[in-house]
Formats: sequence, structure tokens, C-alpha cells
Amino acid sequence: QVQLVESGGGLVQAGGSLRLSCAASGRSFSSYTMGWYRQAPGKEREFIAAIKGSDNTYYADSVNGRFTISRDNAKSTVYLQMNSLKPGDTAIYYCEADRKSILVRTARADDYWGQGTHVTVSP
Repeated sequence: QVQLVESGGGLVQAGGSLRLSCAASGRSFSSYTMGWYRQAPGKEREFIAAIKGSDNTYYADSVNGRFTISRDNAKSTVYLQMNSLKPGDTAIYYCEADRKSILVRTARADDYWGQGTHVTVSP
């Protein structure tokens, strides 16, 4: 069982930066593929970034080059550094943990999810 708690969301102006954190509780954090997803109002949840191991990363085209995912296994925490934010990045951001290949981002029943953190980017 893994519990995930996101933090770091807030209001930022376009062009600004935010760093989201996701603290995990439970065992074997380092063995999980960790992901970030977001859901904008009226839209479906979409994949943003994932990390497996210490440095195997995968990004959605929409954020590649602007967002960076990283993890600190000693702290059981995954981060999402978001730079050059745009109003279109406004959404609820969710942390996720799974045991899938990093390229497999289809949701499964045994995935774990956090409660989400709100990010609002003003023009």
C-alpha cells in the first residue's frame, strides 16, 4: 500500500515557475515508477511525466523542455519542476505510483494516486 500527498501548487503568473512535491509513504518507494498527471476543468486527465529508477524519464510533448521530473528515494519524494508556465498549464496535478513500464501510462486498478494539488497560471 502506498499513500501519496502532493504539495507545492498555487497561483503563478505566466512565465513563472513552480515546484510540486509528492511525498510517499509505504515500502519500496524506489521500486515504483512515479508519474505526474493533470486534469484541467472540463478535460480528461492527461499524462505529464514519469520516472523509473533514478534517471529514466519520460515526458508528454506538451511539457517536454519546460517540466522536469526527479525523485529522492531517501526521502520517498518525487518532484515536478515546472518552468515557463502557461495559462494552459492550469489544472489539478496528481502524483501517481505504479509498477508498470515507464512507457505504459494506461491506468490500472493497482495504481496509487494522490489527492491532487491545484496549479493556476494567470495571463
